[in-house]
Amino acid sequence: MAANKVAVVVDSIACIPGALLKRYQIGVIPMNFFANGRVLKDGIDVNPSEAYQLFLKDPAVFKTSGASPGDCQEIFRKAAREGKDVFCVILSARLSAIHNTATTASQQVMDEFPGRSIVVMDSRTAAAAEGLIALAAARVAETGKNLNEVTATAEKIRDKVSLIAYMDTIRYIYRSGRIPRIAAVAGSMLKIKPVFTFSEGVPHFMGAVRNKRIGIERLIEGMRDKINGKPAHIAVMHVYAEEDAIRLKERVDTEFNCAELWLTEFSPLMGYACGTGTIGLAFYPEG
Repeated sequence: MAANKVAVVVDSIACIPGALLKRYQIGVIPMNFFANGRVLKDGIDVNPSEAYQLFLKDPAVFKTSGASPGDCQEIFRKAAREGKDVFCVILSARLSAIHNTATTASQQVMDEFPGRSIVVMDSRTAAAAEGLIALAAARVAETGKNLNEVTATAEKIRDKVSLIAYMDTIRYIYRSGRIPRIAAVAGSMLKIKPVFTFSEGVPHFMGAVRNKRIGIERLIEGMRDKINGKPAHIAVMHVYAEEDAIRLKERVDTEFNCAELWLTEFSPLMGYACGTGTIGLAFYPEG
């Protein structure tokens, strides 16, 4: 196996399972959130399930935050000391300031380590869709490709990856400012469950369903239309809804030609916006 010339880094919103992070040596910049009167680092101080328990206990005191500049610098410096360039894929710049934070940190580290290069790429998406981009980049890096080649692969996957999700309630997404107040009020009154997708770096309200069963059918139909029978890389995501997500993963495994299939929890920072019970699919077709 060729020696890696490029270290791949991602933020914790990408929610890549620990086994895959370890397998492909992907570094993670932890996002921060506030709960119980203190700052917690996503994936370090608390796992997603523990964070959701804190959120359910007292939603009013659960607040999201960004990533620490110091955490970005630390992970970039580690790669530079190992003689590697860095490819860093980040949550949509239209949703968070982490892109700016990571870019500033990268410039500082490149000044400290002349000859080392760092690319910070806006994924224009979130959650496991971002994770699939990072994994594709890491697989190319593993073959010994250089930074330009790794970046080109990631850009190609970014153009193909999709995310579609069902939410058990509409009230949390209203809090994020992504839908009009009247839609949130009406949805709450009518017990409507929203379905949304991502494009151009932001979530878009696709429509609504009456229950989870119909919502999951919408997810399956939406993915089937985009994949069009090709082998596909697929991730199943959930917010504190593991049993539903396991059943969905089993169904996907049966009904689709999966080149890659894994299950993960949304980062607590995504769960804060979407609410518990959210289930989603991230995917892209091969070719």
